[in-house]
Amino acid sequence: MDAIGIIPARYGSTRFEGKVLADLMGKPVIQHVWENAKRASTLNDLIVAADDEKVKEEVERFGGKAVLTAKEHKTGTDRLREVVNPINTKVVVNIQADEPLLHPSMIDDIVTPLLEDKGILMTTLKKKITDPEDLRNPNVVKVVTDKNGYALYFSRSPIPFPRFHDGVVFYKHIGLYGFTKEFLFTFTNLPVSALENIEGLEQLRVLENGYKIKVAETQFDTIGIDTPEDLERAKEVLISRSK
Repeated sequence: MDAIGIIPARYGSTRFEGKVLADLMGKPVIQHVWENAKRASTLNDLIVAADDEKVKEEVERFGGKAVLTAKEHKTGTDRLREVVNPINTKVVVNIQADEPLLHPSMIDDIVTPLLEDKGILMTTLKKKITDPEDLRNPNVVKVVTDKNGYALYFSRSPIPFPRFHDGVVFYKHIGLYGFTKEFLFTFTNLPVSALENIEGLEQLRVLENGYKIKVAETQFDTIGIDTPEDLERAKEVLISRSK
C-alpha cells in the first residue's frame, strides 16, 4: 500500500473521559472523524487503534475497522507504531480521534509530499490564525516555518514575537501527521527531548534531533474536543454548515 491512516482513539482521556464516543449531532465523535478520513483520496486503508473494547465495538457498529491496542502506550504515536508494524505500507498518517471537523483534503495535503519526494520523512499542517484569542490560548499550538515550508519551531506561545511590526501572520499548527513508515520507527525510538518536555509537544523531539518536518498550509480548520465546551462549539459549526 502507498498510505494507510491510523486513528489512535483513547477512551480514558483525563479532561473528558470517553470523548471519542460523545454524541455529536447523532453520531459519536469518532464516527465523524472516520467518515471524513475515509473521503481522503490518498489512503488505501483506515484503522482505528483503540485502547478500550467500548471504542472498538462502537467503531465496528458503524462499519469501521478497529483493532485493540495495549493500554500502557504513553502517546498516540506509540499506539500507531503497534498497529502498522506488520503492515506493508510506504506512508502512515496519524489522524486525531477527537477532531470531528477534519476535512479529507487535509490528509491528502500531507500524504502527497511524502509520496512525491523521498527526501521528506514527516509532514504536518498549518493554518492562518484569524482569531486573536487563539494567539493567547496555550492549547492552540503555533508554528513558524522556513522559506521552503519546513518547521523551524512549534510553541504554545505566540511566535514569532512582533517586536517591530504590526500585521504579522501567525499560524496555528494542526496536529495531523504523516510519516514514512521507516521514519515513524526512527521517531518513536528517539528519547524524549528537553524541548518536548518543556512545551509538552511531541513533535519537538523531531526538530531537536535534527530532522525536518514539512508543513503544508490548509484553508480548513478543526476543533479538538478536549472538553464538553469544545463539543458544543463543534456542534455549532456543524449546525451552521447545515444551514
